Amino acid sequence: MTFGMKDLTVKQLAAISGVTVRTLHHYDDIGLLAPAYVGENGYRYYGRAEMLRLQRILFHRELGVPLGEIAALLDLEGEDQIGVLLRHREKLDAERERFCRLIETIDRTVADLKGETHMPNADLYKGFSTETQAGYEAWLIDHYGEGMKADIARSQQAMAKMTGAEQAAMMDTLRDIETALAEGMRRGIAPDADVVDGVITRHRAWVAAAWNRPCSPEAYAGLADLYLSHPDFVKRYETLAPGFAGWLTTAMKAHAARQA
Repeated sequence: MTFGMKDLTVKQLAAISGVTVRTLHHYDDIGLLAPAYVGENGYRYYGRAEMLRLQRILFHRELGVPLGEIAALLDLEGEDQIGVLLRHREKLDAERERFCRLIETIDRTVADLKGETHMPNADLYKGFSTETQAGYEAWLIDHYGEGMKADIARSQQAMAKMTGAEQAAMMDTLRDIETALAEGMRRGIAPDADVVDGVITRHRAWVAAAWNRPCSPEAYAGLADLYLSHPDFVKRYETLAPGFAGWLTTAMKAHAARQA
């Protein structure tokens, strides 16, 4: 089969879209995005239609639509397809103002850290979605009982005592831990392997610091259940790497079992 000059290999599509080759292969495996054809050389080739389909997948993923629901949305045609895109635009437009506030908060925080100006404590949190945070807290209380209120309050008190620099450093630490764990998964390391336990121990220590109390093995295993049961957590970890949500929670439970 011959192919057009504008058709792209999987590596080329990955380069222009920012999606990894591994993810494109995963989308093909689950029937979400098949290549236009496979050449005699065994390479997968993607045409304009597949590129547009990938764009729609990324719009859905960006706005939190689970992978399992995206296929049905992709089957929409004509005015229905346009309607979905316009609804995405409305959501993005609503977020634009909040993102502008977040950018301003970042700029002012950097200036504060450099000693160029003083930023009032209350201004540290401008732009963050209080509705989203309140929703998480309500979900936790609903699923884990009224005792969760005290745990939430304890964590909030610990965070409130931190400076902006300390909070940023704490999030940097979490990012380093999660990056190391995701890389272990990509290398094919089993989540219950002994080599994973050192990084998972760091993750558990980070959780204890965020909670402002010790994180028992039982509590850590419970947190793994939380990660798998709340769609926002699943989305976050699947964004780091496809399959990472399940791999991470398996690693957490294996660690908890060894410590029990």
